[in-house]
Amino acid sequence: MSQYELPELEFSPDALEPYIDKETMILHHDKHHRTYVTNLNAALDQHPELKDHSLTDLIAHVEKIPEDIRTAVRNNGGGHYNHSLFWKILIPGGAHEPAGKLKEAIESQLGGFDTFKSRFSAAAAGQFGSGWAWLTLDERNLLQITGTPNQDSPLMKQEKPILGIDVWEHAYYLNYQNRRPEYIKNFFQLINWDFVTDAYEKILNKG
Repeated sequence: MSQYELPELEFSPDALEPYIDKETMILHHDKHHRTYVTNLNAALDQHPELKDHSLTDLIAHVEKIPEDIRTAVRNNGGGHYNHSLFWKILIPGGAHEPAGKLKEAIESQLGGFDTFKSRFSAAAAGQFGSGWAWLTLDERNLLQITGTPNQDSPLMKQEKPILGIDVWEHAYYLNYQNRRPEYIKNFFQLINWDFVTDAYEKILNKG
């Protein structure tokens, strides 16, 4: 049995329409994400001693990965981690704003939800080429808005992601073509703020 497997979606591929279409979801999850999982397992097969390490540990310390598979683990391990989180962030008919401690933190640390939304959207729209925009917690557990290229993860910068948007073209191009800002705007209709808030509070409780 391979170490890593493609996680199942918790909703049907057409559940996010009209914001994300069924065909995009099938290609994104069943094809693109599956390829990351397959390639990651193939890389780790070359160094079985790494299979005792968690995925988060491998990514957070990617510089320690043997050089012959480092790029493969960085790209495909990052792709598997990022997408596994992304599917949990999405939900049909998601709440439009966070609540509880996360809402308070966004207000006190990022200037309020509208400011956060504007800054996050700008980070996503401004990510050159392929990559992600993130809401993360830094080493002091303060909220940060950041971006990563390709399939890099905030874990590589010792930050803990709780919300991310995939701005690779495969995430939106069938429906939106070059209109990335429209895709980003509609992403806010699909955020599972219950999951994001829970992830935030779990990190705080660990600290």
